Amino acid sequence: MTTPSRGTEPAPTPAAPTAADYYAVNRGGGLFSEAISQRIGARIAVAAHRRRLAPTVITAGNLGLSCLVSFVVVAAAHRVATGAVWAWPIGLLALVGWQVAYALDCADGQLARVTGQTSAAGARVDVLCDVAAQIALVAALAATASAQVPETPAWLLAAFAGTWMVNLVTSVMQSGPQATSMVTSTSLPVRAVKLVRDYGAVIALAGVVLTVAPQWTVWLVAAFTLVNGAFLAASIAFAGRAALRG
Repeated sequence: MTTPSRGTEPAPTPAAPTAADYYAVNRGGGLFSEAISQRIGARIAVAAHRRRLAPTVITAGNLGLSCLVSFVVVAAAHRVATGAVWAWPIGLLALVGWQVAYALDCADGQLARVTGQTSAAGARVDVLCDVAAQIALVAALAATASAQVPETPAWLLAAFAGTWMVNLVTSVMQSGPQATSMVTSTSLPVRAVKLVRDYGAVIALAGVVLTVAPQWTVWLVAAFTLVNGAFLAASIAFAGRAALRG
């Protein structure tokens, strides 16, 4: 009986990336996002890699799920306000659906970076789908606020829609080697305060409000209009000071 020579031995099969490998390349997003959304995203990336799905397929899943959930919330807003439909099933759908969609958004980038499938076109698709998904979410919250409190000022809903995109725009602007932060501390108290800017935490709060007290949605809308407006003003001042310093 002969044994094969070392030269004929097959090359070892590379081990498939683990959830830890995917999580290691996550882009953060805040305390809540890193602890929950990015970790779920890493497990989605593992499953997607096993099925040989491209990152853009995961991006499309985020868009489709986000828009579907938001459409249901908009369609049910008036019926929930009049008591024709229970609030909690719609709110629970929003709470879970938006979180899963955000986890898909986390997963597509992790999958692309670990498997070497990053591209400028893929990054553009990701950002554009994020914009579309967040427009749908803003429409859902605005529709709920208006249905629950018909006298909600139109200017408040308009300001809410406009300032909501501040987080997405500044996130895109802060990416890359030129990234800077107004508050560089990573201490737990600072990160806890920054939860008001953490997308995962914000949509979780929105889902909880829609589930247990949809009549409070107008106050949620007002609060985040103030938070995002203040952040925009602070960002302008921060960037302006840096520009004047040259």
